Amino acid sequence: MAGNPRNGRRYRRLCAWLRAQRLPCWLCGHNIGYDLDPRHPLSFTLDHLEPVSKRPDLLLSRENARAAHRRCNSSRGNRTTTQPQAAPQRASRRW
Repeated sequence: MAGNPRNGRRYRRLCAWLRAQRLPCWLCGHNIGYDLDPRHPLSFTLDHLEPVSKRPDLLLSRENARAAHRRCNSSRGNRTTTQPQAAPQRASRRW
């Protein structure tokens, strides 16, 4: 039985490589608290430009890896765009 690839040595190396660069969040542009507790909303997480749920072959790709806040990464979900979905327009009965 294969283990979770996000617990492997290659994934940890990718996280360490990205963390060492101390880049700002690629989604919001603000600085990341690299020394914060990993559960903190403004702490570092590895995000993927192309979501792994859609492109699992890019899980360990440096070109697909981005530094992000935990909150920004979670709110983006598996969407490829960083813009929130626009609310659908309701028809008006006013003339």
